[in-house]
Amino acid sequence: MPKSFTIKVLNIVSKIPPGKTATYAEVAKKAGSPRAYRAVGNILNRNFRESRWQLPIIKGKPVPCHRVIKSDGSIGGYAKGSLAKEKILLDEGLKIEKHKIINST
Repeated sequence: MPKSFTIKVLNIVSKIPPGKTATYAEVAKKAGSPRAYRAVGNILNRNFRESRWQLPIIKGKPVPCHRVIKSDGSIGGYAKGSLAKEKILLDEGLKIEKHKIINST
């Protein structure tokens, strides 16, 4: 994917507020490539803040990639593990049952 797509994805995800989510497909569509939802996942997977190959921080904050979930409401991947992602989402007020968001917004 071109760098411009990466920047679009990061900007879109950076605007997802706490307690809200978006799907990989929704992010891909907003970024102008509706079928590139797997590329969105790959871009966000590289957003691990403790690695040497970090992606840029948008507007002074790390991109909240934990707020992007699968289309079926399941948690999806996360660099620190899906249980860590689930805990962060729970702390932000989302309800989760059997590793799926039940009040996805």
